[in-house]
Amino acid sequence: MASSSSSHLPPSAYNPRRHVGVHAERISDVASTEFPGHYPGEDHSWSLARFKENLKVSVKRLSQRSIEFDLVGVDASIANAFRRILIAEVPSIAIEDVFVWNNTSVIHDEVLAQRLGLIPLNVDPALFEFRLPGDIPYDRNTLVFQLDVECSRNRKGEIVNEYVKSGDLKWVPQGEQESVFGDAVPAATNKDIVLAKLRPGQVINMELHAIKGVGKEHAKWSPVATATYRLHPLVLLNPSKPVPPQFAQKFASCFSPGVIKVSSDGQVSVDERHLRKETMSREVLRHKEFEGCVELKRIRDWFIFSIESEGPYTPESLFPESIKVMRGKIASIRAAAEALLADSQDLGSGGAVAAVAGPDADADGDVEMVSS
Repeated sequence: MASSSSSHLPPSAYNPRRHVGVHAERISDVASTEFPGHYPGEDHSWSLARFKENLKVSVKRLSQRSIEFDLVGVDASIANAFRRILIAEVPSIAIEDVFVWNNTSVIHDEVLAQRLGLIPLNVDPALFEFRLPGDIPYDRNTLVFQLDVECSRNRKGEIVNEYVKSGDLKWVPQGEQESVFGDAVPAATNKDIVLAKLRPGQVINMELHAIKGVGKEHAKWSPVATATYRLHPLVLLNPSKPVPPQFAQKFASCFSPGVIKVSSDGQVSVDERHLRKETMSREVLRHKEFEGCVELKRIRDWFIFSIESEGPYTPESLFPESIKVMRGKIASIRAAAEALLADSQDLGSGGAVAAVAGPDADADGDVEMVSS
């Protein structure tokens, strides 16, 4: 199958300023050096136009539940912020309150409640409001499910309802929820999650309330199973010291399959189409016969993201959701900074300022600033 030009690395990928060195016992050049004043005569002040030109997002693999994409041209702090937001701050719906009417199974109420809370639900969080402590549950902040399963034997002596599964959750519409959801009935995304095992005569009867939350409060609200990234690997062969042909196959076996190509005459080369598969095991650095033949690098601002969705979000929508959260944080910081600037300007033009500490000062000694 012919490869497209997009399968190959751009020339800028070989810029040594972008590389993190990978050595046998350490790594080097972790921090970027492209900042103002480091290189004489070069302007490295931040530029929005330059940032837009270098920023690239490219989807490499997409399935029903996972996505792999490249994020190029950002600092590690930005990439890590997105990763943390994906795990802890993109909201989802999960079971929070469990009312146990009857449970004669061998599983304790608390253990079963914990299992129920971890069931991913197919409910769009945008349709709900956060329910804060003390708020009254109603149809805009609470979903109600019923779990009512009894194990018995049929006329043939076969056990019925031996397993209690996530598919046994029955949604109980509240208020206007039935018209809002329509045919998209709230349920578990996976209906085959085993919650408990029953024997004839045992019963589980519970009422479950699901609410909106975020993963930093509890992992059950995390919308992802995993959200990870790694730096794009780079293998640089040394043309002045080629790999001996008799060791070509051994050299290729030190890397992930497909990364190194071996020709019929024993010449080795790097296949850029499969370079992203390299795990950087550093196995090649263990062999003295390959010393000086190759350098292992990673590209500092090229992040390979892998995200697995386990909730209502499609894999391709999770990263845009994390961007929304990031933009909200930036807007809050900007509003706070503008308010602080406005206050400082008011104080500067309002004359003298007196600090009055009296009976109204709190226990920490905070005082009210009064303009005279």
